[in-house]
Amino acid sequence: MTIVIQIIVSFLGLYFGIGFLFGIYFFIKGASQLDELITESKWTVRLLLVPGAIGLWPILLLKIINKSRIDS
Repeated sequence: MTIVIQIIVSFLGLYFGIGFLFGIYFFIKGASQLDELITESKWTVRLLLVPGAIGLWPILLLKIINKSRIDS
């Protein structure tokens, strides 16, 4: 049973670790790729989006990839 718990904790650590890195990218550049109006807002608005970006990073990453494919 402890092995299963260790695997789950390791998976969650990896998931949120990648999410944290994606949250930094989303704060700097990713939010403006999804919504052009965010470039005119203050940095505090982007900071409010970071916790959601950490939790939902796979969905947001797919949206950014699809948006870049459509724009090119």
